[in-house]
Amino acid sequence: MYIKEISQHVDQEVTVNGWLHNRRSSGKIHFLVMRDGTGFLQVVMSKKVVGDEAFEKASHLSQETSLSITGLVRADARAKGGYEIDVQDYQVHSESHEYPITPKEHGIDYLMDRRHLWIRSERQVAILRVRHAVIEAVRDCLNKKGFILCDTPIFTPAACEGTSTLFPVQYFNDTTAYLTQSGQLYNEANAMALGKVYAFGPTFRAEKSKTRRHLTEFWMVEPEMAYAELNDVIELAEDLITAVISHVLETRASELMVLGRDTKPLEKIKKPFPRLRYDEAVELLKKKGQPFEHGTDFGGTDETVLSESFGSPICVTHYPTKVKAFYMKPDQENSNQALCVDVIAPEGYGEIVGGGVRLDDYELLLERVKSHDLPQEAFEWYLDLRRFGSVPHGGFGMGIERCVSWICKLDHVRETIPYPRMLYRLYP
Repeated sequence: MYIKEISQHVDQEVTVNGWLHNRRSSGKIHFLVMRDGTGFLQVVMSKKVVGDEAFEKASHLSQETSLSITGLVRADARAKGGYEIDVQDYQVHSESHEYPITPKEHGIDYLMDRRHLWIRSERQVAILRVRHAVIEAVRDCLNKKGFILCDTPIFTPAACEGTSTLFPVQYFNDTTAYLTQSGQLYNEANAMALGKVYAFGPTFRAEKSKTRRHLTEFWMVEPEMAYAELNDVIELAEDLITAVISHVLETRASELMVLGRDTKPLEKIKKPFPRLRYDEAVELLKKKGQPFEHGTDFGGTDETVLSESFGSPICVTHYPTKVKAFYMKPDQENSNQALCVDVIAPEGYGEIVGGGVRLDDYELLLERVKSHDLPQEAFEWYLDLRRFGSVPHGGFGMGIERCVSWICKLDHVRETIPYPRMLYRLYP
Protein backbone atom coordinates (compact mmCIF):
# COMPACT_ATOMS: atom_id res chain seq x y z
CA MET A 1 0.00 0.00 0.00
CA TYR A 2 1.07 3.57 -0.70
CA ILE A 3 0.42 6.03 2.10
CA LYS A 4 -1.78 8.21 -0.12
CA GLU A 5 -4.17 5.22 -0.44
CA ILE A 6 -4.54 4.56 3.29
CA SER A 7 -8.15 5.75 3.53
CA GLN A 8 -9.13 2.82 1.28
CA HIS A 9 -7.73 0.22 3.70
CA VAL A 10 -9.27 0.95 7.12
CA ASP A 11 -9.39 -2.20 9.30
CA GLN A 12 -7.24 -4.06 6.79
CA GLU A 13 -3.75 -5.49 7.18
CA VAL A 14 -1.29 -3.76 4.84
CA THR A 15 2.44 -3.44 4.20
CA VAL A 16 4.03 -0.03 3.68
CA ASN A 17 7.52 0.35 2.23
CA GLY A 18 9.35 3.58 2.98
CA TRP A 19 11.77 5.48 5.18
CA LEU A 20 11.76 6.50 8.82
CA HIS A 21 11.15 10.24 9.04
CA ASN A 22 11.29 10.56 12.82
CA ARG A 23 10.66 8.58 15.98
CA ARG A 24 9.61 9.12 19.57
CA SER A 25 8.96 6.65 22.35
CA SER A 26 6.64 6.50 25.33
CA GLY A 27 7.36 3.61 27.66
CA LYS A 28 6.42 0.46 25.81
CA ILE A 29 5.26 2.18 22.63
CA HIS A 30 7.21 3.66 19.68
CA PHE A 31 5.58 6.29 17.51
CA LEU A 32 7.27 6.17 14.12
CA VAL A 33 6.56 8.60 11.30
CA MET A 34 7.18 6.98 7.93
CA ARG A 35 7.28 8.49 4.46
CA ASP A 36 7.09 6.68 1.13
CA GLY A 37 7.14 9.51 -1.40
CA THR A 38 3.35 9.76 -1.52
CA GLY A 39 2.84 11.01 2.02
CA PHE A 40 3.71 10.81 5.71
CA LEU A 41 2.13 8.37 8.16
CA GLN A 42 2.36 7.65 11.87
CA VAL A 43 2.73 3.99 12.82
CA VAL A 44 2.38 2.72 16.37
CA MET A 45 4.64 -0.07 17.55
CA SER A 46 3.83 -1.87 20.81
CA LYS A 47 6.40 -3.99 22.64
CA LYS A 48 3.60 -6.37 23.55
CA VAL A 49 2.80 -7.04 19.89
CA VAL A 50 6.24 -7.15 18.23
CA GLY A 51 8.20 -8.64 21.15
CA ASP A 52 11.08 -7.39 23.28
CA GLU A 53 13.88 -7.97 20.76
CA ALA A 54 12.16 -6.30 17.81
CA PHE A 55 11.01 -3.43 20.02
CA GLU A 56 14.53 -2.84 21.34
CA LYS A 57 15.97 -2.90 17.82
CA ALA A 58 13.47 -0.27 16.74
CA SER A 59 14.66 1.93 19.62
CA HIS A 60 17.91 2.50 17.73
CA LEU A 61 16.58 3.11 14.24
CA SER A 62 17.63 6.53 12.99
CA GLN A 63 16.22 9.03 10.53
CA GLU A 64 15.99 7.83 6.90
CA THR A 65 16.44 4.14 7.69
CA SER A 66 14.61 2.24 4.96
CA LEU A 67 12.08 -0.30 6.18
CA SER A 68 8.81 -2.09 5.55
CA ILE A 69 6.10 -2.31 8.17
CA THR A 70 3.08 -4.58 8.25
CA GLY A 71 0.06 -3.79 10.38
CA LEU A 72 -3.59 -2.93 10.75
CA VAL A 73 -4.93 0.39 9.47
CA ARG A 74 -7.25 2.32 11.76
CA ALA A 75 -8.87 5.72 11.64
CA ASP A 76 -7.74 8.18 14.33
CA ALA A 77 -8.72 11.83 14.17
CA ARG A 78 -5.76 12.74 16.40
CA ALA A 79 -3.21 11.33 13.96
CA LYS A 80 -1.71 13.35 11.13
CA GLY A 81 -3.82 12.63 8.07
CA GLY A 82 -6.49 10.95 10.20
CA TYR A 83 -5.10 7.41 10.09
CA GLU A 84 -2.50 5.22 11.82
CA ILE A 85 -1.14 1.73 11.49
CA ASP A 86 -0.71 -0.61 14.44
CA VAL A 87 2.51 -2.48 13.66
CA GLN A 88 2.49 -6.26 13.75
CA ASP A 89 5.87 -6.82 12.09
CA TYR A 90 8.61 -4.85 10.34
CA GLN A 91 11.74 -5.39 8.26
CA VAL A 92 14.77 -3.10 8.06
CA HIS A 93 16.35 -2.89 4.62
CA SER A 94 19.22 -0.47 5.24
CA GLU A 95 20.06 1.48 8.37
CA SER A 96 20.87 5.16 8.10
CA HIS A 97 23.57 6.52 10.39
CA GLU A 98 24.19 10.16 11.30
CA TYR A 99 21.82 11.56 8.71
CA PRO A 100 23.14 15.07 8.01
CA ILE A 101 19.80 16.95 7.83
CA THR A 102 18.21 16.82 11.25
CA PRO A 103 15.05 18.55 12.58
CA LYS A 104 16.84 21.81 13.33
CA GLU A 105 17.83 24.98 11.53
CA HIS A 106 20.46 24.57 8.79
CA GLY A 107 22.02 27.28 6.63
CA ILE A 108 20.91 27.45 3.00
CA ASP A 109 24.39 26.64 1.65
CA TYR A 110 24.54 23.59 3.91
CA LEU A 111 21.17 22.41 2.60
CA MET A 112 21.99 23.18 -1.03
CA ASP A 113 25.19 21.12 -0.80
CA ARG A 114 22.98 18.26 0.34
CA ARG A 115 20.12 18.94 -2.05
CA HIS A 116 19.94 15.25 -2.97
CA LEU A 117 18.90 14.59 0.64
CA TRP A 118 17.07 17.86 1.32
CA ILE A 119 14.41 16.99 -1.27
CA ARG A 120 13.26 14.20 1.07
CA SER A 121 11.91 16.72 3.60
CA GLU A 122 8.18 17.32 3.88
CA ARG A 123 8.39 20.92 2.65
CA GLN A 124 10.50 20.11 -0.39
CA VAL A 125 8.30 17.15 -1.28
CA ALA A 126 5.27 19.46 -1.15
CA ILE A 127 6.93 21.97 -3.50
CA LEU A 128 7.89 19.30 -6.02
CA ARG A 129 4.37 17.91 -5.94
CA VAL A 130 3.01 21.35 -6.72
CA ARG A 131 5.53 21.57 -9.56
CA HIS A 132 4.19 18.30 -10.96
CA ALA A 133 0.63 19.66 -10.78
CA VAL A 134 1.67 22.83 -12.62
CA ILE A 135 3.25 20.81 -15.44
CA GLU A 136 0.26 18.46 -15.54
CA ALA A 137 -2.13 21.42 -15.87
CA VAL A 138 -0.01 23.05 -18.59
CA ARG A 139 -0.03 19.91 -20.71
CA ASP A 140 -3.72 19.23 -20.15
CA CYS A 141 -4.73 22.80 -21.01
CA LEU A 142 -2.74 22.97 -24.24
CA ASN A 143 -3.60 19.43 -25.32
CA LYS A 144 -7.32 20.10 -24.88
CA LYS A 145 -6.97 23.23 -27.01
CA GLY A 146 -5.54 21.16 -29.85
CA PHE A 147 -1.88 22.12 -29.49
CA ILE A 148 0.71 19.57 -30.62
CA LEU A 149 3.83 19.00 -28.52
CA CYS A 150 6.94 19.48 -30.67
CA ASP A 151 10.37 18.97 -29.14
CA THR A 152 12.98 21.56 -30.11
CA PRO A 153 16.80 21.29 -30.07
CA ILE A 154 18.96 21.80 -26.99
CA PHE A 155 22.00 22.45 -29.22
CA THR A 156 21.55 25.54 -31.40
CA PRO A 157 23.87 27.23 -33.90
CA ALA A 158 23.12 30.80 -32.79
CA ALA A 159 21.46 33.04 -30.23
CA CYS A 160 17.73 33.41 -29.90
CA GLU A 161 17.57 36.49 -27.69
CA GLY A 162 21.04 37.76 -26.89
CA THR A 163 24.58 36.64 -27.55
CA SER A 164 25.82 37.75 -24.12
CA THR A 165 23.76 35.12 -22.28
CA LEU A 166 24.75 31.99 -24.23
CA PHE A 167 26.49 28.88 -22.93
CA PRO A 168 28.92 27.73 -25.64
CA VAL A 169 29.45 24.01 -26.13
CA GLN A 170 32.25 22.37 -28.12
CA TYR A 171 30.64 20.57 -31.06
CA PHE A 172 32.25 18.34 -33.71
CA ASN A 173 35.02 19.51 -36.08
CA ASP A 174 35.97 22.55 -34.02
CA THR A 175 32.42 23.90 -34.26
CA THR A 176 30.85 25.82 -31.38
CA ALA A 177 27.21 25.18 -30.54
CA TYR A 178 25.14 26.83 -27.84
CA LEU A 179 22.71 25.58 -25.24
CA THR A 180 19.26 26.80 -26.16
CA GLN A 181 17.85 29.99 -24.68
CA SER A 182 14.41 29.16 -26.04
CA GLY A 183 12.71 26.75 -28.40
CA GLN A 184 10.66 29.56 -29.90
CA LEU A 185 12.36 30.02 -33.28
CA TYR A 186 12.10 26.32 -34.09
CA ASN A 187 8.57 26.31 -32.74
CA GLU A 188 7.63 28.99 -35.26
CA ALA A 189 8.65 26.54 -37.99
CA ASN A 190 6.61 23.83 -36.26
CA ALA A 191 3.57 26.12 -36.20
CA MET A 192 3.84 26.63 -39.95
CA ALA A 193 3.50 22.85 -40.29
CA LEU A 194 0.99 22.02 -37.56
CA GLY A 195 -0.88 25.26 -36.82
CA LYS A 196 -0.83 25.21 -33.00
CA VAL A 197 2.19 23.74 -31.21
CA TYR A 198 4.10 23.92 -27.96
CA ALA A 199 7.62 23.14 -26.86
CA PHE A 200 8.35 22.07 -23.31
CA GLY A 201 11.90 21.62 -22.12
CA PRO A 202 14.98 23.01 -20.39
CA THR A 203 16.43 26.37 -21.40
CA PHE A 204 19.72 27.97 -20.43
CA ARG A 205 20.71 31.58 -19.77
CA ALA A 206 24.28 32.54 -18.96
CA GLU A 207 23.01 35.58 -17.12
CA LYS A 208 25.25 36.51 -14.20
CA SER A 209 22.36 37.26 -11.91
CA LYS A 210 22.04 36.33 -8.26
CA THR A 211 18.46 37.46 -7.68
CA ARG A 212 15.81 35.25 -6.10
CA ARG A 213 14.05 34.98 -9.48
CA HIS A 214 16.90 33.64 -11.63
CA LEU A 215 18.28 30.22 -12.52
CA THR A 216 20.79 29.43 -15.25
CA GLU A 217 18.88 26.26 -16.19
CA PHE A 218 15.11 26.29 -16.06
CA TRP A 219 12.09 24.74 -17.75
CA MET A 220 9.80 26.66 -20.06
CA VAL A 221 6.60 25.92 -21.93
CA GLU A 222 6.33 27.77 -25.24
CA PRO A 223 3.07 27.65 -27.22
CA GLU A 224 3.09 29.11 -30.74
CA MET A 225 0.14 29.74 -33.07
CA ALA A 226 -0.10 30.41 -36.80
CA TYR A 227 -2.57 33.12 -37.82
CA ALA A 228 -2.50 34.74 -34.38
CA GLU A 229 -2.65 38.36 -33.25
CA LEU A 230 -1.64 39.92 -29.94
CA ASN A 231 -5.07 39.44 -28.38
CA ASP A 232 -4.94 35.71 -29.20
CA VAL A 233 -1.61 35.45 -27.40
CA ILE A 234 -2.89 37.30 -24.32
CA GLU A 235 -6.07 35.21 -24.10
CA LEU A 236 -4.09 31.97 -24.33
CA ALA A 237 -1.77 33.14 -21.53
CA GLU A 238 -4.80 33.98 -19.37
CA ASP A 239 -6.37 30.59 -20.05
CA LEU A 240 -3.14 28.76 -19.24
CA ILE A 241 -2.43 30.60 -15.99
CA THR A 242 -5.99 30.27 -14.68
CA ALA A 243 -6.04 26.58 -15.61
CA VAL A 244 -2.80 26.02 -13.68
CA ILE A 245 -4.07 27.85 -10.60
CA SER A 246 -7.37 26.00 -10.64
CA HIS A 247 -5.70 22.59 -10.97
CA VAL A 248 -3.20 23.22 -8.18
CA LEU A 249 -5.91 24.45 -5.81
CA GLU A 250 -8.01 21.39 -6.61
CA THR A 251 -5.30 18.72 -6.37
CA ARG A 252 -2.60 20.11 -4.07
CA ALA A 253 -4.48 21.70 -1.18
CA SER A 254 -2.66 19.59 1.43
CA GLU A 255 0.75 20.51 -0.04
CA LEU A 256 -0.12 24.21 0.01
CA MET A 257 -1.15 23.77 3.63
CA VAL A 258 2.24 22.22 4.46
CA LEU A 259 3.87 25.28 2.88
CA GLY A 260 1.67 27.65 4.87
CA ARG A 261 0.39 29.20 1.65
CA ASP A 262 -2.63 31.47 2.06
CA THR A 263 -4.70 30.38 -0.93
CA LYS A 264 -7.19 33.27 -0.85
CA PRO A 265 -5.13 35.45 -3.26
CA LEU A 266 -4.95 32.52 -5.70
CA GLU A 267 -8.66 31.77 -5.42
CA LYS A 268 -9.48 35.35 -6.50
CA ILE A 269 -7.61 35.12 -9.79
CA LYS A 270 -9.99 35.29 -12.72
CA LYS A 271 -9.66 36.26 -16.36
CA PRO A 272 -9.46 38.66 -18.08
CA PHE A 273 -6.40 40.13 -16.37
CA PRO A 274 -5.92 43.90 -16.17
CA ARG A 275 -4.09 45.22 -19.25
CA LEU A 276 -1.68 48.14 -19.36
CA ARG A 277 0.37 49.54 -22.18
CA TYR A 278 4.01 50.17 -21.37
CA ASP A 279 3.46 53.95 -21.31
CA GLU A 280 0.60 53.54 -18.83
CA ALA A 281 2.74 51.29 -16.64
CA VAL A 282 5.52 53.92 -16.62
CA GLU A 283 3.02 56.59 -15.53
CA LEU A 284 1.80 54.31 -12.74
CA LEU A 285 5.39 53.83 -11.53
CA LYS A 286 5.93 57.59 -11.48
CA LYS A 287 2.74 58.13 -9.48
CA LYS A 288 4.03 55.64 -6.94
CA GLY A 289 7.34 57.50 -6.70
CA GLN A 290 9.37 54.77 -8.38
CA PRO A 291 12.38 56.18 -10.28
CA PHE A 292 12.29 54.86 -13.82
CA GLU A 293 13.76 55.89 -17.16
CA HIS A 294 11.24 55.69 -19.99
CA GLY A 295 12.46 53.48 -22.82
CA THR A 296 14.17 50.91 -20.62
CA ASP A 297 12.94 47.52 -19.50
CA PHE A 298 11.34 46.99 -16.10
CA GLY A 299 13.48 45.62 -13.31
CA GLY A 300 12.34 43.32 -10.53
CA THR A 301 11.44 46.19 -8.20
CA ASP A 302 9.47 47.94 -10.96
CA GLU A 303 7.46 44.79 -11.61
CA THR A 304 6.74 44.40 -7.90
CA VAL A 305 5.54 48.01 -7.60
CA LEU A 306 3.31 47.60 -10.65
CA SER A 307 1.72 44.41 -9.34
CA GLU A 308 0.91 45.98 -5.95
CA SER A 309 -1.97 47.91 -7.53
CA PHE A 310 -3.76 44.75 -8.66
CA GLY A 311 -4.92 41.54 -7.05
CA SER A 312 -4.19 39.43 -10.09
CA PRO A 313 -1.56 39.00 -12.79
CA ILE A 314 -1.35 42.01 -15.11
CA CYS A 315 -0.62 42.12 -18.84
CA VAL A 316 1.78 44.85 -19.93
CA THR A 317 1.86 45.38 -23.70
CA HIS A 318 3.55 47.57 -26.33
CA TYR A 319 7.06 47.82 -24.92
CA PRO A 320 9.62 49.87 -26.87
CA THR A 321 10.94 47.73 -29.71
CA LYS A 322 14.51 48.47 -28.66
CA VAL A 323 14.14 46.54 -25.39
CA LYS A 324 12.60 43.49 -27.04
CA ALA A 325 14.07 40.68 -29.13
CA PHE A 326 14.87 41.10 -32.83
CA TYR A 327 11.97 38.89 -33.92
CA MET A 328 9.22 40.98 -32.26
CA LYS A 329 6.73 42.58 -34.66
CA PRO A 330 6.31 46.37 -34.46
CA ASP A 331 2.89 47.96 -34.09
CA GLN A 332 1.68 49.32 -37.43
CA GLU A 333 0.40 52.46 -35.69
CA ASN A 334 3.71 53.11 -33.93
CA SER A 335 6.79 51.28 -35.19
CA ASN A 336 8.66 52.20 -31.99
CA GLN A 337 6.38 49.90 -30.03
CA ALA A 338 6.36 46.11 -30.20
CA LEU A 339 3.26 43.91 -30.34
CA CYS A 340 4.32 42.11 -27.20
CA VAL A 341 3.05 41.20 -23.75
CA ASP A 342 4.62 40.41 -20.39
CA VAL A 343 2.39 38.87 -17.74
CA ILE A 344 3.53 40.00 -14.30
CA ALA A 345 2.49 37.91 -11.31
CA PRO A 346 1.11 39.52 -8.16
CA GLU A 347 2.67 39.38 -4.70
CA GLY A 348 6.07 40.49 -6.01
CA TYR A 349 6.91 37.50 -8.23
CA GLY A 350 7.59 39.40 -11.44
CA GLU A 351 7.31 38.30 -15.03
CA ILE A 352 6.04 34.75 -15.53
CA VAL A 353 5.06 35.02 -19.21
CA GLY A 354 6.77 36.86 -22.03
CA GLY A 355 5.68 36.80 -25.66
CA GLY A 356 3.90 38.53 -28.49
CA VAL A 357 3.50 38.62 -32.25
CA ARG A 358 6.48 37.56 -34.37
CA LEU A 359 7.86 39.62 -37.20
CA ASP A 360 6.50 38.09 -40.43
CA ASP A 361 7.98 40.52 -42.96
CA TYR A 362 11.07 39.10 -44.67
CA GLU A 363 12.84 42.38 -45.44
CA LEU A 364 12.34 43.81 -41.97
CA LEU A 365 13.41 40.60 -40.28
CA LEU A 366 16.58 40.49 -42.39
CA GLU A 367 17.27 44.08 -41.41
CA ARG A 368 16.82 43.16 -37.73
CA VAL A 369 19.19 40.21 -38.01
CA LYS A 370 21.86 42.49 -39.45
CA SER A 371 21.28 45.36 -37.01
CA HIS A 372 21.61 42.97 -34.07
CA ASP A 373 24.93 41.68 -35.45
CA LEU A 374 23.56 38.15 -35.75
CA PRO A 375 25.18 35.75 -38.24
CA GLN A 376 22.82 35.68 -41.22
CA GLU A 377 23.97 32.24 -42.36
CA ALA A 378 22.80 30.74 -39.04
CA PHE A 379 19.35 32.26 -39.53
CA GLU A 380 18.75 31.37 -43.18
CA TRP A 381 16.36 28.62 -42.18
CA TYR A 382 14.46 31.11 -39.98
CA LEU A 383 14.30 33.59 -42.85
CA ASP A 384 12.88 30.81 -45.02
CA LEU A 385 9.73 30.92 -42.88
CA ARG A 386 9.17 34.43 -44.25
CA ARG A 387 10.10 33.48 -47.82
CA PHE A 388 7.64 30.61 -48.12
CA GLY A 389 4.11 31.41 -47.00
CA SER A 390 4.64 33.79 -44.10
CA VAL A 391 1.61 34.49 -41.88
CA PRO A 392 0.92 36.53 -38.74
CA HIS A 393 1.82 34.31 -35.81
CA GLY A 394 2.62 34.57 -32.13
CA GLY A 395 3.15 32.86 -28.84
CA PHE A 396 4.91 33.12 -25.52
CA GLY A 397 7.14 31.41 -23.00
CA MET A 398 6.13 30.65 -19.42
CA GLY A 399 8.81 29.76 -16.90
CA ILE A 400 7.73 26.80 -14.77
CA GLU A 401 9.97 27.66 -11.83
CA ARG A 402 8.75 31.24 -11.51
CA CYS A 403 5.17 30.02 -11.72
CA VAL A 404 5.77 27.43 -8.98
CA SER A 405 7.59 29.99 -6.85
CA TRP A 406 4.60 32.32 -7.00
CA ILE A 407 1.97 29.64 -6.38
CA CYS A 408 3.90 28.30 -3.37
CA LYS A 409 4.90 31.83 -2.28
CA LEU A 410 8.57 30.91 -1.89
CA ASP A 411 11.38 33.28 -1.02
CA HIS A 412 13.64 31.95 -3.77
CA VAL A 413 13.17 30.12 -7.05
CA ARG A 414 15.93 27.62 -6.17
CA GLU A 415 13.46 25.41 -4.25
CA THR A 416 11.18 24.93 -7.26
CA ILE A 417 13.43 22.48 -9.15
CA PRO A 418 15.08 19.33 -7.78
CA TYR A 419 18.66 20.39 -8.60
CA PRO A 420 18.95 24.16 -9.20
CA ARG A 421 21.73 25.58 -11.34
CA MET A 422 22.72 29.12 -10.41
CA LEU A 423 25.67 31.46 -10.83
CA TYR A 424 27.65 29.79 -8.04
CA ARG A 425 25.82 26.46 -7.85
CA LEU A 426 26.66 23.43 -10.01
CA TYR A 427 26.67 20.76 -7.24
CA PRO A 428 25.22 18.26 -6.63
